[in-house]
Amino acid sequence: MAGAGFTAAMLRLVAVLIISCPCAMGLATPLAVMVGMGRGAEHGILFKSSTAMQQMQDVTHVVFDKTGTLTKGELALTDIVAPESQIDPPVSGNESSLENVLRFAASAEQGSEHPVARAIVAEAQARGLELSPPENFEAIAGHGVRADIDGHRVLLGTRRLIELESVDPARLSDLMLDLQAQAKTTMWVALDGHAIGGIGVADTIKPGAAKAVQALQNRGLEVTLLTGDNLATATAIAKEVGISSVFAEVLPEFKAAKIAELRSAGQVVAMVGDGINDAPALAEADVGLAIGTGTDIAMETADVTLMRGDLMAVSDALRLSAATLRNIKQNLFWAFGYNVALIPVAAGILAPFAFVPVFLRQLHPIMAAFAMIASDLVIVINALRLKRFRF
Repeated sequence: MAGAGFTAAMLRLVAVLIISCPCAMGLATPLAVMVGMGRGAEHGILFKSSTAMQQMQDVTHVVFDKTGTLTKGELALTDIVAPESQIDPPVSGNESSLENVLRFAASAEQGSEHPVARAIVAEAQARGLELSPPENFEAIAGHGVRADIDGHRVLLGTRRLIELESVDPARLSDLMLDLQAQAKTTMWVALDGHAIGGIGVADTIKPGAAKAVQALQNRGLEVTLLTGDNLATATAIAKEVGISSVFAEVLPEFKAAKIAELRSAGQVVAMVGDGINDAPALAEADVGLAIGTGTDIAMETADVTLMRGDLMAVSDALRLSAATLRNIKQNLFWAFGYNVALIPVAAGILAPFAFVPVFLRQLHPIMAAFAMIASDLVIVINALRLKRFRF
């Protein structure tokens, strides 16, 4: 009898050791994350880490950059205004003060890679204007540029730049406000301390931007527009896509501070951007999402890269994150439940009950091994269900 008791005890010991092997729990999280990240990659959503995927689930506030993110970033010059005349849209060959405004502006910007600068230079070239090389060129971050053109001091940039240089903007204020009310980016042009004209540049909203914003709002998330553009233009763009919260005229170095401000208020913030100026804000956010059509620096800084360039990918990333976290919880529930249920059985808790099948009263180690394999298979099959996630 003693030998039989020892044998039964050993069998139960080995069965308990096999059942309690934590392989199912070890597979529960990494397998779901791997499948979820792979499914995202198939549809152009690249998570850099499992932490980024987990944090996406907790996001409460989404902040969008404007140019190149909500808009296409393909700017075109639409208006040139001067104190006594206006032409809209610009017509090639019109010899007037408007041509001088454009010539000085394009001459100052011809070495710049900024989208606004490219639009101004492209229009000047299309009109056949002869541009002069800029001297003493200086780019003023978030404001504009300063340069000497043909012996004249030229300023091109925001109203704030004009005012900082003690140029009176009154002559152009009404004309520029009209352009801003039309959701156009405006650039003031000053020559030797006098405002001589202004330029209006327009961008177009990305297809599906309004739908993407609506999808986020339907999930109960707050959505904000963060841009360095003027308030009137930013408000008009925000209204068009359905955003009510706007931070406008924010210099690049202060974008990260705005994100930090939201986080300090208890928000879990996702920042969506595409440019070099957005990199600090992307790094500051709980989750940074870079548009794949943007700059390498933005994509390097962000936690998630949206290769599709489609803003619906933001909502898709949130949904995929939620589905993956839900799958992880299901896997862990099964793994813990399996151990909680079968460890007592392997230990012989059912041995006194004659009505219980023999293989459960004395769980053989081989049966325990099959049970462990079955548990792992359940985890694997459940994780693979993420492959069927629909975008």
